[in-house]
Amino acid sequence: MAGIKVFGHPASTATRRVLIALHEKNLDFEFVHIELKDGEHKKEPFIFRNPFGKVPAFEDGDFKLFESRAITQYIAHFYSDKGNQLVSLGSKAIAVIAMGIEIESHEFDPVGSKLVWEQVFKPLYGMTTDKTVVEEEEVKLAKVLDVYEHRLGESKYLASDHFTLVDLHTIPVIQYLLGTPTKKLFDERPHVSAWVADITSRPSAQKVL
Repeated sequence: MAGIKVFGHPASTATRRVLIALHEKNLDFEFVHIELKDGEHKKEPFIFRNPFGKVPAFEDGDFKLFESRAITQYIAHFYSDKGNQLVSLGSKAIAVIAMGIEIESHEFDPVGSKLVWEQVFKPLYGMTTDKTVVEEEEVKLAKVLDVYEHRLGESKYLASDHFTLVDLHTIPVIQYLLGTPTKKLFDERPHVSAWVADITSRPSAQKVL
C-alpha cells in the first residue's frame, strides 16, 4: 500500500497544520508541492483531490481527505499509538477538544489569517498593508486572546494540561504573527506568552519553519 502523501504549499498555514501533526506522530510521508501562484490548486489533477481548490489534500494509501482540521484529527486518532498523544480520552475531554477546535477555527484563525495576509503576504507580493484593517483585526484578536488567557490560567494548554490538536492548530498563524507588530498582543498576556513560547518551540513546529 502507498504511504502518506500531503499535497500542499509550504507557506500555507493549513498545510503547515497537517505537517506539524505528522511530525508530532513521527510519521514518514511524501510532500507533493502544489504551486499556488500558478493556480495549480485550481486545476486537475489537484482539483480531483479537493474540489474546492484549496490546499492541502491528503492521502494515506487508498484513503483520501481534504480540510486540514479533519486531516489532523484523522492522524491523531488513526495513529494514536504513534508519537505524541494529540487528543484526550473520555466524553468530557473529547467535548472540550471539540469546543477548542471550533473556537480556533471560527474565532482565532479568521482574524489571525487576515493579520498574516496584511502584514506578511501583502508586502511579499508588493502590495501595501492596510493599517486600518490591521487595527480592526487586532481588536478582534485581543478579545480571543483574552479568552485564551483566562483558559490558560486554569490549565497549561487550551484543552487540558497536555498539548493537543487545539494548541497545534494555532501554531502556523502564530509563527507568522510573531514576526509582525501583532506580536505585542501575545506578549501582553503572561499566560498566552508562556504558552506561545512553549508550543512554537516544539520540534514539530520548528521543522515546518
